[in-house]
Amino acid sequence: MPDRIWPGIPDGTRQNPLVDRTADPERWFRAVFSDIPLTTQWDDGTHTGDGLGTTPSTSNSQPRMVFSMLADLDVRDGHRVLEIGTGTGWNAGLLSHRLGSGNVVTIEYDPDAAHGAAENLRGAGLSPLVIAGDGRLGYSGGASYDRVIATCSIGEVPTAWIEQTVAGGIIVAPWGPGYGGEAIVRLIVNGDGTASGRFTRSSAFMRLRQQRTDRPPFDAYMKGRAWPADGIKSMGALSPRKISGWLEQFVIGLHVPGAFWRAERYDNGSYTLWTYSTDTLSWASADYEPDRDEYVVVQSGPRQLWDETEAAYRWWEEQGRPGFDRFGLTADGTGGRAWLDSPNNPVPTYRPA
Repeated sequence: MPDRIWPGIPDGTRQNPLVDRTADPERWFRAVFSDIPLTTQWDDGTHTGDGLGTTPSTSNSQPRMVFSMLADLDVRDGHRVLEIGTGTGWNAGLLSHRLGSGNVVTIEYDPDAAHGAAENLRGAGLSPLVIAGDGRLGYSGGASYDRVIATCSIGEVPTAWIEQTVAGGIIVAPWGPGYGGEAIVRLIVNGDGTASGRFTRSSAFMRLRQQRTDRPPFDAYMKGRAWPADGIKSMGALSPRKISGWLEQFVIGLHVPGAFWRAERYDNGSYTLWTYSTDTLSWASADYEPDRDEYVVVQSGPRQLWDETEAAYRWWEEQGRPGFDRFGLTADGTGGRAWLDSPNNPVPTYRPA
C-alpha cells in the first residue's frame, strides 16, 4: 500500500480523510489491516493535496470482497489467470502466491499505477506479467486463460475476455447497468463465443475507464425552460424512496436501458428524483414528500420514463422481490442479456417503437 490512503466505509462508496503513514503510522496500519476499501488515487491522478478529490480512480478493494471474488474464481493448480485492473498489485500478488507468478497476467490502464504495482510485487518477491494497457483487449500473448477476473466494474463483457478464455473457464467481474446498482457476475465460457452465469453478491467498484459514461447536463433536457416545461403532470403511487436501494436500482437498470437518475434534495427531507434518457430526448421527475401517499410526476419526451420505472418495480414485486443471486447474465459481445433463474427467462426490457 502507498503511504497516502483515504479509508472508505464497508457498506458504501464514501471516503474518510487522508491517512498518511509518515504522519500517523499506527492509524495507517489500522486502516490497511481493516476490512474496508482504501482509495489510493483520485481523478485519474490529477488530484493533488490532502483533501478528497472528486472521483476515486484507483483503490485497494475491501478484503472481504477480494476473497469472495477469489472464491468465485475457484483457481486450481496450473491455472493461468488474466486480471483486469491491477491497482496496487495486491490481488495479482495473491494470485501469484497461489499459482506461481508465471501463471498470472495483470493489466492496468493507468501507467503510474501499473509502475507502482510492479514495484510492489517485486518488493514482495513476486513477478507476474504487469501490462500498462487497455484491459478491454485482454492480452492475447498470454492466452488462453483458465480464469479471468476484473477488479473494475463493466456494463458489457468485452469480447476479448471470452475469446481468450478456454471453454469451461470462468470470468468473474462486477457488472452493472447504466442506471445504477451492480453485482458480481460469475460467467462460464461456453466455447461458442458466449459466456453465461449467475450473479453472486452486491458490489460497488470503479468503472472500467473505457466504459465510463458522460452524463448530459440538466439543461440538455430542459433547454433553458422552467419546470415542468412541456412535461405532462400526473400523480403516482410509487414512492421514490422505494426504488433508492442498490438492488432496486439494479432491477430498474435491467428493465430501463439508456437511462440514469439524479436526485435534487431539499432541507425538509423532500427531494425530486429525476430520470433521464441518455439520448436527451426524454425525462421524468417524481417529487418525494414525507408522509404522502401520492407523488407528483412529470414526464416529457417519447419515452415515459416513470411509467417504465414503475413497470420494472411491479415486475420485481410480482417475482417475489428476487435478490441478486437469482439473476444471471449471458454475454456475447453485444452487451449481454440478463435473466431471472434461467437463461430461458430473460428480464423484460424496454424497446423503443
